Amino acid sequence: MQEQRRHVRIRFAKPLPAYVGHQGQNLRAELHNVSLGGALLRTDLPLAIGDRFGLEFALQGMGIDTVPIVISRGLGDLVGVRFDLGPASEIQLEGAIQDSLRNGIASVLSMHTLAGRKVMRIAGALNLSLRNDFFHALDKMGVAEIDLSEVTTVDADGLALCVVAAERRGVVIERLSPAVASLWRAARQPSA
Repeated sequence: MQEQRRHVRIRFAKPLPAYVGHQGQNLRAELHNVSLGGALLRTDLPLAIGDRFGLEFALQGMGIDTVPIVISRGLGDLVGVRFDLGPASEIQLEGAIQDSLRNGIASVLSMHTLAGRKVMRIAGALNLSLRNDFFHALDKMGVAEIDLSEVTTVDADGLALCVVAAERRGVVIERLSPAVASLWRAARQPSA
């Protein structure tokens, strides 16, 4: 879970619609996460590792049109792809990624070591889409602290993840963004 990727990968609470094309077939697809380096998508298009295909999607109003290469096949119809973006497309996608985090459309969960302690940092939206990565980090990485200072939106499910971490796992949660602060204090109040 320690982020080994060259580019930050953002995850969406709901997959984004996308379109894929290969050898005369054009189908709808779902984009599950994206970075400057690539994406994870779900498609019925029969793609094999090494195939190049057309991919179109919109992120924060920016249309992205690229020809990635398939680098992995997941369970079922999940496909991992690597982008080969030109400078202009990379700048466009980077701006759309930052806007998605700022507007709470997407999330990033990353692990860091600070002063010998494992710190989970969440940016963008704090919601249930982070559940698997969140509990993997808690169970396997030994998280001592969660940094929520870059969270832009939070829902009840996202807040519940943090309550579980604090109350059942003893994880320290002190760095709070304005979007989280009042909700966190209210969630931590003893019920009457």
